[in-house]
Order: sequence, then structure tokens, then C-alpha cells
Amino acid sequence: MPYKTRFFPKNPSKYVGDPNKIICRSLWERKFCKYLDENDLIIRWASEELRVPYICPVKHKVCMYYPDFLFESTENGEVRTYVVEIKPKKQTKPPENKKKKSYSMEMATYMINKSKWESAGKLCEENGWQFKILTEEDLHIK
Repeated sequence: MPYKTRFFPKNPSKYVGDPNKIICRSLWERKFCKYLDENDLIIRWASEELRVPYICPVKHKVCMYYPDFLFESTENGEVRTYVVEIKPKKQTKPPENKKKKSYSMEMATYMINKSKWESAGKLCEENGWQFKILTEEDLHIK
């Protein structure tokens, strides 16, 4: 059963969108919401509010991708914008075991994610933003 909870920010004025409708689909996303909400260097943030079109390699049509987070932070006196996706590290690379029953499904998921991330990266590059994929290692979770 997937993990899904609502997050209610302590600083709702920093949130772009309706702060009563923030959904966390993992404990990792919840941890990152808390970080964005409580960090003084974060100017404003959003969760699944940015829409990124991409070509789905499985459906062969344009679909929409909503990255987990979009935020602005102050770094060395400059404002920087980030688009962030949070994923388990194993989902950020192609599956290795071709003999596994779930291999084709895992490969399809990886190909879709890769297409999403390439489109998000291109959008970020065009806007002077940075795209990052964070895993349990980046979030210091075991």
C-alpha cells in the first residue's frame, strides 16, 4: 500500500498554491517538505505544481509530468530556482537482472522516468534553473 499523507506547513505564506492540499507520497517527500517549510533560505516552494510535457516512450504520446518540488532559495546573495524529484536510488538507473519477472515493467518505468527527467532538465536549462534527482542517500535515509 503506498504511503500518502497531507503536509500542513508552519509557514504557509512560503507555499505557492493551496497549502491545505500538499500531498506527500513518501516519508522522504514529507521530510523534504519540512525542510523547505522550515529553512530560512527557502523563499518560496511548491509541490507538484509545475507541469512539464514529455513524450512517453511507452504510450508514444505527449503526457504531463509534475515534479515533486519547485523552490527558490537564497544562496550567497543570489536567488536560485530548483526543480526536484525524489526517487529511490534503484529507480534512477536501468534494472540489472533481465531474468527477473518484473524486468520489463521495471525497464518501462525507468524509460518513462528518464524521458520525464530529460524534459524537466531541458525546461530548467531554458529558464536558468537546476534540476535535481534526490535519493535516500541525498536525504541521509537508510
